[in-house]
Amino acid sequence: MTVLAAIPSPSQSVWELGPFPLRAYALAIIAGIVAAIWLTDRRWRARGGAPEDVLDIAMWAVPFGIVGGRIYHVVTSPQAYFGEGGEPLEAFAIWNGGLGIWGAIFFGGIGAWIACRRRGIPLPAFADAIAPGLLVAQAIGRLGNWFNQELYGRPTDLPWGLEIDPQYRQDGYEAFTTFHPTFLYELLWNLAAAAVVIWADRRFRLSHGRAFALYVALYCTGRLWIELLRIDDANRILGVRVNVITAIVVGLLAVAYLVWQRGRPREVITRGEEYAARALAESEGTTADPTATSTRPAEGDRRPRDPD
Repeated sequence: MTVLAAIPSPSQSVWELGPFPLRAYALAIIAGIVAAIWLTDRRWRARGGAPEDVLDIAMWAVPFGIVGGRIYHVVTSPQAYFGEGGEPLEAFAIWNGGLGIWGAIFFGGIGAWIACRRRGIPLPAFADAIAPGLLVAQAIGRLGNWFNQELYGRPTDLPWGLEIDPQYRQDGYEAFTTFHPTFLYELLWNLAAAAVVIWADRRFRLSHGRAFALYVALYCTGRLWIELLRIDDANRILGVRVNVITAIVVGLLAVAYLVWQRGRPREVITRGEEYAARALAESEGTTADPTATSTRPAEGDRRPRDPD
């Protein structure tokens, strides 16, 4: 069947600037991080957070997330690095692609927990603020897969099929030229999910990590059907891709958390007020009240405050 149209793949993913290679994959990751920080900062301030909170937490969460994402990728796809003909040192070549979102979220969460604990911020409240920003970051990051011509789906003759150059085609698929653009499917799904999380958070005043759980549930739903389209090499358990199993398990846990935490009123964050009070006190040459707390339970919430 003649392909009426197709999405072309970029002709190159690296640009040499003297001795420094400029890689599209790295640029996509950086752009996603910047977008996530910007959106999270707006949401955190709207919840009552202080202006410097998000950047300070990002200084911990981002490095942890990148390292964790790489660890997950290498552990779940070890053959390319430690199998026959593998290159162990390539496990450190993060610029060539390969970040597992599950590892990035888990280790990034550890970094965020450390930073939140240092600043006296309840992690669930901050997780709710960052949830849609993570989806936007993941959407932008998928552009790196497009430039690298990787992680595409099964062959297709649909008008939006993705053209893959011969040297990047999976073994057994050399005769095909266009494939499902799974990078685009996930990009669009993530942006739509981010909009849903923002809407639901405003409509239902989600709290205690429920916006984050909604993000996880929506992402896992999309990742499940997108993962089933992919044809890249992947480890399997009982014939099922590991990422499919992970999406099902993590998604169900997220739904269970949403149900378990339903009905709890939103936390009241006062860090922004305290920041303004300190700034005013400094400008007037006085000292702000050091006993002020950064958060307090919402009126009517008789439960003890969540631990960090």
